Amino acid sequence: MDHTLYLILLLIALCSVSECVQRQYHFINVNKIWTEAQRFCRENYTDLATVDNMNDMNELKKSVNDRGVHDIRIGLKRTSVDKWQWSSGEPVLYLNWRPGPPGRDECTMMRDGEWHDWPCSNSLTFICSSSNRLVFVNQMKNWRDAQSYCRQNHIDLVSVRNQNENQQIQKFINDSHISNDVWIGLFRDSWQWSDQSDSSFRYWASGEPNNAGGVENCIVLNPNNRFTLGKWYDGSCDGQLPFVCHEDKLILIKETLTWPEALRYCRQNYTDLVSVHSEEMQRRVMNVVKRASTEAVWLGLHNYCQMNMWLWLSGEMVCYQNWAPGNGTTPENCSLTKRKGAVQSGGDQRWISLPETHKLNFICSRY
Repeated sequence: MDHTLYLILLLIALCSVSECVQRQYHFINVNKIWTEAQRFCRENYTDLATVDNMNDMNELKKSVNDRGVHDIRIGLKRTSVDKWQWSSGEPVLYLNWRPGPPGRDECTMMRDGEWHDWPCSNSLTFICSSSNRLVFVNQMKNWRDAQSYCRQNHIDLVSVRNQNENQQIQKFINDSHISNDVWIGLFRDSWQWSDQSDSSFRYWASGEPNNAGGVENCIVLNPNNRFTLGKWYDGSCDGQLPFVCHEDKLILIKETLTWPEALRYCRQNYTDLVSVHSEEMQRRVMNVVKRASTEAVWLGLHNYCQMNMWLWLSGEMVCYQNWAPGNGTTPENCSLTKRKGAVQSGGDQRWISLPETHKLNFICSRY
């Protein structure tokens, strides 16, 4: 084999393990009420700050470079509607409650394959997801502590997307001889991010949120307090406070273009069509594509016909997989049409293979 070709193949076979920061934070040291801060961020950046995980939280705290600052605002606000959501941020497409609707408790445990709403403060064992496998943690923790444990040691509390996955989890419980109830990653609350993101990340201080006086509907945090470590508490939306905006690295373009046209647009106006190298990046893409006007959205994913393999525009192989059934695994007929990768904008937002001549919305990256 030609030495150069061998070297190229060796390089593209190495999966990327690093992730770039997908959101840039901007601290605005001007006092405004929540609605004024939201308007400012939307006019000058993307929106009031959304936080997906502790990496984001640490980046946000770094952006507040004025050590004299105390309370600041971010983009989480209480609504009048409680909504069930997965800790991982995945859409809720399937529910398996015991007979009858759930009660008023806000967290979910599993017993004999059925789900029960349960007080989040109760202590149970739990199941984490970790690189396409399940991990049972035989420690008694409340739901929030179980969530933190899974995020620190694995990926997250387990999500259940369909009946088949529910049966797989119950089989895992039976095979592991787990006799007690277990937490899963479903919870509900009435909080919503300003940018309508599905981020389920919460970083409450102890005893919060408490909605003192029934008027505390916005989030306040003190990034410089060495006791609270920037943890959140609910406060009034009407107080004048500085705030943090975010600027997304991923941009949904609602024009309908072919894949080559979308590629040209992104490279002329931003950096490139987006590549999705991890589950975390896929969750960010999912938050973006739900606003699309087409049934699927172009990604920076193309089929290298000569070797019948899928590559990202960066030249890396597709190591993290999120294909819909029947897509991305069978040989493509490159003599008929060039195939490119898109993500579904509805359902469980899997990747699909389409002719590059289809006209779709697309996602650009700011790198």
